[in-house]
Amino acid sequence: MRVLGIDPGIAITGYGLVEDRAGDLEALAYGDIRTPAEEPLPLRLRRLYEAIRALLQHYQPDVAAVERVFFGRNVTTAFAVGQARGVALLALAQAEIPVYEYTPADVKQALVGYGSAPKAQIQAMVRMLLRLPEIPRPDDVADALAVAICHLNHARLSAMP
Repeated sequence: MRVLGIDPGIAITGYGLVEDRAGDLEALAYGDIRTPAEEPLPLRLRRLYEAIRALLQHYQPDVAAVERVFFGRNVTTAFAVGQARGVALLALAQAEIPVYEYTPADVKQALVGYGSAPKAQIQAMVRMLLRLPEIPRPDDVADALAVAICHLNHARLSAMP
């Protein structure tokens, strides 16, 4: 199964394509999509949409896993991230890619068994599970890979009799 993990954001959206090959996880591609801060929001959202559509066409994932983000303080940031998340979900829906959503606590639980694990521990686990030479940067990329791994772990558990 080939999973596209997405950590949505208006300034930086992380993505990571992870494939499960008979229990062996492999990072096929990962990186980030950046939008210029000086551009109006509608243009930034269009850039994000077009970049995600291009990723879907190029890599043809079986499913997508998207981080569900919660904000408590900064309403402006929450709205911008929500809009970026909506654009990502739209691109996935139009491509008819099944979407699974996971909270940060879900991801932490799936990767290290503890829903309040520190970010550094999650990043180290991503590097180890995917046998990467270093932790992917920026953090959004490591988070996208983590959400993809989370989905693969959930899919394995769901397939068990």
